[in-house]
Amino acid sequence: MHFVKTKGILSSQNGMNLYRGCSHGCIYCDSRSKCYHMEHAFEDIEIKENAIDLLEHALKHKRKKCMIGTGGMTDPYIPLEMEIKHVRKALDLIYQYGFGFTVITKSNRILRDIDLLQKINEKTKCVVQMTLTTYDENLCRKIEPNVCTTRERFEVLKQLRDAGIPTVVWLTPILPFINDTEDNISGILDMCVEADVYGMICFGMGLTLREGNREYFYAQLDRLFPHLKEKYIQMYGNQYIIESPNNNRLMQLFCQKCSENGIIHNNEQIFLYLQTFEEKGSGRQLTLWD
Repeated sequence: MHFVKTKGILSSQNGMNLYRGCSHGCIYCDSRSKCYHMEHAFEDIEIKENAIDLLEHALKHKRKKCMIGTGGMTDPYIPLEMEIKHVRKALDLIYQYGFGFTVITKSNRILRDIDLLQKINEKTKCVVQMTLTTYDENLCRKIEPNVCTTRERFEVLKQLRDAGIPTVVWLTPILPFINDTEDNISGILDMCVEADVYGMICFGMGLTLREGNREYFYAQLDRLFPHLKEKYIQMYGNQYIIESPNNNRLMQLFCQKCSENGIIHNNEQIFLYLQTFEEKGSGRQLTLWD
């Protein structure tokens, strides 16, 4: 790890990255792409040492309340968070200043902060987004090696449900010839139904590959799934969007099962929900663009 000072913490869309880099080791990670200009080794976590001071300044001076988000580029619940506690400090500020909060994670470390998540949700709105890709536990450990498994994430979703905190699941990426099966999609959907998730985000059955993450992904295929890299190259070349041959059938299964169980699966509707700030008891809803 290494420390840096940064000039700002909130993006124009009110998102923040408290860390840069990740130690989860997911073989498909798009954040490794060169277009993000990460000038250090991906596993050498960059810690923004002045992030909390910058966040407090930003929240103090915002003219209108809004949702604050994190986790889009780097999962904030990496092991270092348990030592640095940037997320917990940020949550405390978000609660104090009356903002809403949403986070994307794969980690059950988020349960450390369930008390603050509940307090934010009682006052405004808190939504936890959890990525699920692989129902089979052994396969999950191969493609997402240094983070809790899908079964453990499912337990997190159920605890959040019981705490009254709404959840959204990202069903992405689905890797051709690895986890693009009906059993995999059905198993994850059954978990989401039981956990009573609000919505599921899915951009289709496949993944994206570009310079930086493509090379890493192919190296992991060579290590874990011998000869599969050659099949990818033959079928997809250097395409950015890698669509599963089973996309149409699996998307039909996904949409049907979500509809039958009242799970929102319109991506635009879910993103609007995530961006919409609500004050409990006031009847007021403000979107990102207010």
